Amino acid sequence: MATISQPELKSAATTTRPQIIQVEDVHKYYELGETRVHALRGVSVGIGPGEFVAVMGASGSGKSTFMNILGCLDKPSSGRYLLEGIAVSDLSKKELAAIRNRKIGFVFQGFNLLSRTTALENVELPTLYARISKEEGQRRSKDALDLVGLGDRMLHFPSQLSGGQQQRVAIARGLVNRPSILLADEPTGNLDSRTSVEIMEVFQRLNEGGLTIVLVTHEPDVAQFAKRSIQFRDGRIRRDEPIVNRPNAAEVLKNMPTLED
Repeated sequence: MATISQPELKSAATTTRPQIIQVEDVHKYYELGETRVHALRGVSVGIGPGEFVAVMGASGSGKSTFMNILGCLDKPSSGRYLLEGIAVSDLSKKELAAIRNRKIGFVFQGFNLLSRTTALENVELPTLYARISKEEGQRRSKDALDLVGLGDRMLHFPSQLSGGQQQRVAIARGLVNRPSILLADEPTGNLDSRTSVEIMEVFQRLNEGGLTIVLVTHEPDVAQFAKRSIQFRDGRIRRDEPIVNRPNAAEVLKNMPTLED
């Protein structure tokens, strides 16, 4: 089991290295009837290119609100969010949609695959909104499926795939537009222990190839495969530190029983 070091608490936002994500004093309020919910309370953090960050916290801690802002699905009530130097918190809804399609890949807990379309067609969907030809979109989709180890399953329908294979299709879909960052929201939540490690092996391999990954999870056994842990509580970052002695998912799989064992 990986352990998390205990250095001085110091946000990566204070470092001088280039940041692909820069969040500065972000607050987020929600109005629920006559009640105002303060979901984020002055969050500042930076994430550099090629990092693999696990975002953790209990329900109501602010981690989901934080991820929605990173994914340009929501805007801060105050403060700034810069993605590759672009102040996305100042953009219109149309501009945010364009940023999401070009720069951000999403992976969700529920896979969100269309049941009546093949794996290849599911992966192709984001390319329909990109300014590329149908031929280029199909080529990218095949490449993405190869990358996640499903090149021989591209004509299968979701019902013909295991849960782990469906999540790999969802990862390929998140990669097809070649994003700068991949955001994964509880991507192993519906999977068994071995399949969860298989998905983390895919993430580690993608990260080693240079992809920046931010992963929301409540499972320490999943978070240990990341390089850095950011823990939320009561709308604030309470801990931000590197993960030391993190396991290699491919090596862990060698010692885990298969379904046939």
